[in-house]
Amino acid sequence: MNMPNIDPVLLHLGPLEIRWYALAYIAGIVCGWLYIAALVKKENLWAPRRAPVSSAQLDDLILWITLGIIVGGRIGYILFYDASIIWKQPLEVFMIQHGGMSFHGGFTGVAVATILYCRAQKFTLPRMLNLGDLLACAAPIGLFFGRIANFINGELWGRVTHVPWGMVFCNQYIEKQYNDVCPAGLEPRHPSQLYEALGEGLLLFILLWVLASVYRKFNRPGLIMGTFIAGYGIIRILLENVREPDAQMLPFFKNIITMGQSLSLVMVAVGGFLIWRALKTPVPEPEAEPEAPVETAELDG
Repeated sequence: MNMPNIDPVLLHLGPLEIRWYALAYIAGIVCGWLYIAALVKKENLWAPRRAPVSSAQLDDLILWITLGIIVGGRIGYILFYDASIIWKQPLEVFMIQHGGMSFHGGFTGVAVATILYCRAQKFTLPRMLNLGDLLACAAPIGLFFGRIANFINGELWGRVTHVPWGMVFCNQYIEKQYNDVCPAGLEPRHPSQLYEALGEGLLLFILLWVLASVYRKFNRPGLIMGTFIAGYGIIRILLENVREPDAQMLPFFKNIITMGQSLSLVMVAVGGFLIWRALKTPVPEPEAEPEAPVETAELDG
């Protein structure tokens, strides 16, 4: 099976290129934003407590999260996968439209941005954890779109395989980009990007939707977030076995355990701790509403 001839550039507007990769980030952020906004408005999911943020606060938070995704994702890719960019092609550091974003870096960036936002707003710990639960519900949406974009770009392909659905990652656009050469070769490979879209995207989304909307587990702050973090780690560890390691990885991270698996093991541990903590901690009491100021009438005279 040959890879479809899909141009990674959706539109050419003179010197400006609108790429599927960029649209995937936009779609993930916007759709995730809309989904979170809908969850915030469903008071029955939070009763007897309140959603951790109001609609206005959510609008402010999205900017923090967007910066965390972009900055963290790029820095993470360079540090974890290809630090040589810094001294070989320093300007390429800023060319995120060419690909080269790390989920683990983006996740770290979002975590840092969210913690800073919560500190600025003076959130309590249960409220901060609930905000993490809320963001976790939307994260698989972005992962789904991102992996589809990886497939369209013909990057992050799988290992060589003989399964019937194996795919040759070569088409006219890849050949054009790499001077008539297809980096993945002409052997069928696992379409690991599609596996990840289904596992990290669709499967995790359904699991978190069930926890949030069916079992209403927002009353256990940190549980949904922990499930996402551990669930992603487990799925990524399993799928790394059919994904070709990045060429620039050190031999240890290519032949023994991949960088993705190493980082995902940490996620499984952190997610497991959050789940354990959420289940052993008593359900928090509703936060007291701020008292309205008492109006006093002024006396004449």
